[in-house]
Amino acid sequence: MNEILIVPAITAEVELLQQIARETFQESFAADNTPENMKQYLQDNFSIAKLTAELTEPDSEFYFAMLKNQPIGYMKVNFRSAQSELYNSRAVELERIYVLKSHQGKKVGQQLFNQAVNLAMEARAPFLWLGVWEHNTKAIDFYRKNGFSEFTTHPFQLGTEIQTDLIMRLNLPLHKLQ
Repeated sequence: MNEILIVPAITAEVELLQQIARETFQESFAADNTPENMKQYLQDNFSIAKLTAELTEPDSEFYFAMLKNQPIGYMKVNFRSAQSELYNSRAVELERIYVLKSHQGKKVGQQLFNQAVNLAMEARAPFLWLGVWEHNTKAIDFYRKNGFSEFTTHPFQLGTEIQTDLIMRLNLPLHKLQ
């Protein structure tokens, strides 16, 4: 079995990040949304300029899940003021976590998720939170299995459509991991 490595993404890898971000988002949501809305979202949110700005934000971190030097998934976590909504300035947001369909069911998402929990605990965050589309039952089930619970909702703009994200949180123990 090949070992999957979770490694930080750096600004020089912005094109690699763009490729995996666009591919995984398309795989995840194209079947349930219009081509026009998908195209608009991908252009607006995964441009080189936007991703470069996100990669250079000091309170955001990206990580790749790598297999044989190829990205098969990625995640983005936000700290402090980089959070997309400020439920608690000490909390940590798991803004994105995506895995290529060809590698789903192989614990890649779990490894990325575990990294996010470790980062949040190292930051002594009271909780880790995320937004997930209300119709993404596979992801919702994954987060519930990992101890998350819903605490509110917020709108999510996909092209011209306003969708609803469930906001979920995982309360964290106050002690740091060893």
